[in-house]
Amino acid sequence: RTGTGVLSSQPEENPHWWNANMVFIPYCSSDVWSGSSMKSDKFGYAFMGALIIEEVVKELINKGLDSAKVLLLAGSSAGGTGVLLNMDRVADQLQAMGLQGIQVRGLSDSGWFLDNKQYRRTDCIDSITCAPTEAIKRGIRYWNGIVPKGCRQQYKEGEEWNCFFGYKIYPTLRCPVFIVQWLFDEAQLTADNVHLSGQPVQEGQWTYIQNLGRELRSTLKDVSASFAPACLSHEVITRSHWMEIQVKGTSLPRALYCWDRSLHDNNKPGRAPIKGCPVHLIDSCPWPHCNPTCPTIRDQYTGQEMNVIQFLMHMGFDVQKMAQQQGVEPNKLLGMLSSGS
Repeated sequence: RTGTGVLSSQPEENPHWWNANMVFIPYCSSDVWSGSSMKSDKFGYAFMGALIIEEVVKELINKGLDSAKVLLLAGSSAGGTGVLLNMDRVADQLQAMGLQGIQVRGLSDSGWFLDNKQYRRTDCIDSITCAPTEAIKRGIRYWNGIVPKGCRQQYKEGEEWNCFFGYKIYPTLRCPVFIVQWLFDEAQLTADNVHLSGQPVQEGQWTYIQNLGRELRSTLKDVSASFAPACLSHEVITRSHWMEIQVKGTSLPRALYCWDRSLHDNNKPGRAPIKGCPVHLIDSCPWPHCNPTCPTIRDQYTGQEMNVIQFLMHMGFDVQKMAQQQGVEPNKLLGMLSSGS
């Protein structure tokens, strides 16, 4: 089976990990990889994501994992959150099996969600209409969700749902993790009831979207290894265009290489950090797609590609008003947007 992005076996598409041993686990447990609930007469469904990961690790021991130096858990969206929930647990599992020599690391893509206030509150009818916090609170009961011990100890019984949100679980994690997160994540906006259906956004929505970017950016400021472009998108590490996205002139594969090197060099006393090899990369521009390397956006109705100015105009962006707020001439603002500055 061939993959794309970080799963590709082609050095042109995956320059750092193209020859790694890769195992792909499809997401079919619907529990953010946290469940330990057998099928019952009451619910009629099994949610066993956490147990699936345990069993896969056990099976891989006899297939060469026992001689590995590094085990990288990677995932996107619910899988990205699942990485945060399972890294330390997998490290403990390997240690209990006498395999202390394997370093467990995480790569979490588009799984750093916020438990913020929705743009417009709706009744919790399904996973789309539920506020992020309420969805997890309900889900964790069905799933019999397991969270890492370090995070569980930070919260009272019944409040383990907090551990599903990246900025809350991150300070409790022992294993190193690299966070990849769009500042304007489409799944987050959907959960917050901001639906960009092709109609120009209202001023309140536009303000909400900008505030979301600021809020997400602030939660990443103390994350040592991160890559956060100011784009409207969701998931990236398994996309074929993952090499094209840059933050401050550094691509995601390059940032991951720098992170890998920094972890390797940390084990060698006296090694100075590599110059020109950043691992904390967060866009500072304030609008969706103000980064010129963002993935292409297409008009939902015509299918035509839109550049950043067309996209912002399409969303109802008021150049005159925004230029006034920024204290610059409208033409200068348009030039800044075009260059991504």
